[in-house]
Amino acid sequence: MVATAAASPFFPLPSPNYPAKATKHGNGNLQVKADAQAHPKINGSFVGSMTCPETAKADDSTPSPPPKTSLYDRLPDWSMLLAAITSIFMAARKQQLMTLDQKLRRPGMFIDPFGLGGIVQDGLVFRQNFTIRSYEIGADQTASIETIMNQLQEAALSHFMTAGLIFDGFGSTREMTKRNLIWVVTKMQVLVDRYPTWGDVVQVDAWLSASGRNGMRIDWLVRDVKTEETRTRASSVWVMMNKLTRKLSKIPKEVRGEIEPHLLNSAPVVDEDSRKLPKLDAKTADYVLSGLTPRWSDLDVNQHVNNVKYIGWILESTPQTILETHDLLAITLEYRRECGRDSVRQSLTKISGDGAEKSRKVEFKHLLQLETGHEIVRARTEWKPKESNNNGHLGEFFTECT
Repeated sequence: MVATAAASPFFPLPSPNYPAKATKHGNGNLQVKADAQAHPKINGSFVGSMTCPETAKADDSTPSPPPKTSLYDRLPDWSMLLAAITSIFMAARKQQLMTLDQKLRRPGMFIDPFGLGGIVQDGLVFRQNFTIRSYEIGADQTASIETIMNQLQEAALSHFMTAGLIFDGFGSTREMTKRNLIWVVTKMQVLVDRYPTWGDVVQVDAWLSASGRNGMRIDWLVRDVKTEETRTRASSVWVMMNKLTRKLSKIPKEVRGEIEPHLLNSAPVVDEDSRKLPKLDAKTADYVLSGLTPRWSDLDVNQHVNNVKYIGWILESTPQTILETHDLLAITLEYRRECGRDSVRQSLTKISGDGAEKSRKVEFKHLLQLETGHEIVRARTEWKPKESNNNGHLGEFFTECT
């Protein structure tokens, strides 16, 4: 009934050109009396279903019929109909999302009714929900680490946008744009307690904090929307780089004035891993994979390889047995230099012997470098056996390494 009522104004019934009056006679029968102009003649005969022969006059004084209209003129305005249907759909969708929002809402929380995220905790924390799609899961039916990292990056950028800190470019403020400055990540730590599966909805909280005098820290906390269990914790440090010279820069006071009102005074959500990441080379590494080249789609708007892409290249040299039987529990990344489109890289991996066999966990050290030897990123990964696996897989891996 709603659709009929909404659509009816856009389908007016055509009124007849020759209206008729109905009069009731004494015998109770209805007789139609013509009250219209006569139809034109064809071969001397009058035509028209609503014309009464006894009242029609065939003379030259008969008025000409009204101008004819084409079939196109009688068609409804489809643009108006489409606008009406769109308005109805959007109103229903908004009501649905607002109802869901009320179920998930917490005190002091603002949520965008269209699911783009919102500000919580006095405007200093940004919260956004993500649904795990079928194309974001791997062979083990869980989300990949790249999927999680992309969600973290999206929430951080959405935070900047919602806070009004994005003026132009990829997270650049107005004052940063004037000075050709961009943000680059120098260190990142991610701890994954449990990977979501297809159809799960995760809630990502992101907030900004100061890191030293010339850095900014972004922290994330990822929870399951239904159970509110913590899934992932992550912390990262960012500094500024000149987009033209590609050199690091101090934070100008004008830029500091833009971001300081949005900083949350809090400790990192992940305790810093102070262990030094050693440099690897082809002689000390257990696994070496060469000839890695980026694609055009691997570049971001700042014309360098997105930091999430590095993780995939690091994992390329991780033993296949580990990838199949273990989950990535923790990863620490130290970014050393940016990587361009024409760079050719090597991925090096070395197993760490820090009691991994006894704890059933495996730890690796990684290095992604240019084939010229210049370092791009150092990393450390820690792996735990999948819940469905038994101890035999780990023993097979250590036997293979020795």
